[in-house]
Amino acid sequence: MMSRRKSFYFVILTLACILIHFYSISETRVENGYSTHFYARFASILRDLFGNINFSIGDILYALFGAWLLWQTSRFLRFALRRSYNKRELYVKFLYRLFVLFSSAYIIFNIFWGINYNRKGIAWQLGLDNGRYTTDDLRSMNQVLVEKINTAKTELMNSKDVHPSDRELFKMVTEAYKKLSVRYPFLSYRPMSIKTSMWGWLGNYTGFTGYYNPFTGEAQVNTTVPTFLHSFVTCHEVAHQLGYAKEMEANFVGYLAASNSGNTLMHYSVYLDLFIYSNRNLNYADSAAAGRYRKELLPAVIKDLRDWADFNRRHENWAEPVVRWLYGKYLQGNKQPGGVLSYDEVTGFLIAFYKKYGYI
Repeated sequence: MMSRRKSFYFVILTLACILIHFYSISETRVENGYSTHFYARFASILRDLFGNINFSIGDILYALFGAWLLWQTSRFLRFALRRSYNKRELYVKFLYRLFVLFSSAYIIFNIFWGINYNRKGIAWQLGLDNGRYTTDDLRSMNQVLVEKINTAKTELMNSKDVHPSDRELFKMVTEAYKKLSVRYPFLSYRPMSIKTSMWGWLGNYTGFTGYYNPFTGEAQVNTTVPTFLHSFVTCHEVAHQLGYAKEMEANFVGYLAASNSGNTLMHYSVYLDLFIYSNRNLNYADSAAAGRYRKELLPAVIKDLRDWADFNRRHENWAEPVVRWLYGKYLQGNKQPGGVLSYDEVTGFLIAFYKKYGYI
């Protein structure tokens, strides 16, 4: 039997989880109440608190939490193996603590950021008809992206500029969002809170290039991956900071910032990344056309893609597909039925934007 205090906590936590669930059912309520008002102000406070600290507070918290979990697990196993210990009491305590842990994490995660998964989103804000598209649409998009990529790469090779430092890159991305907010005020980004991930080496073996920490409001970038990926990864994570939780939406908002920046390095990074998604979608419908567009890329671009593939091969291991599967299930549980392939769905946003404005 649980004590009265434990029963009280159990009821309160359960009710809080239920209230969050029912609040999140209405996209309009989430968009107009949570995302554009409460979250926008709350996230700004978090970035103001932790943004000026040079290292990642969130990464340290994750490390401490991981160590605490290991300690609690070893402690549980130590008691479970004792014959004299009351096993029923032990399991009841364990299940109760597990409930408190997961329900508390669910509540904090959603209040701090997670409810954004249920908002109307960027397509609604821009009035985009993000519906079905044809194979011809995919071919057109691939052709446009190939031209953008080749142009940007040629300019980069001719300029021979040195790749910026992490600090300079993060400032470039912040300036890109500042420029974008002139056209779309709801995408204003200040103050800045972008950090180099302390766990980049781990990300290379588990498949992540960046992540957002909803508990501290920090955007983390894995800067150990090939440099041409850095700027778009950073733009993507800032989009998460602005409340665009779904991966295809963060990709699209990141595209808006990078493409409007006027910076060739950012143009190359974003258009190459988007080409990978768009070409993969085309490959499902017309593999021959997808192959032709890949061959139209400049040799220097193809080399970058090969370097990226080689980098991934060097870090192949048994854990990465497991993490990828678990992450896919997490995405499916948060309004993204495509799982990890949800990233590719940015192609639909691009095609809708191109049809409306005539450019990307």
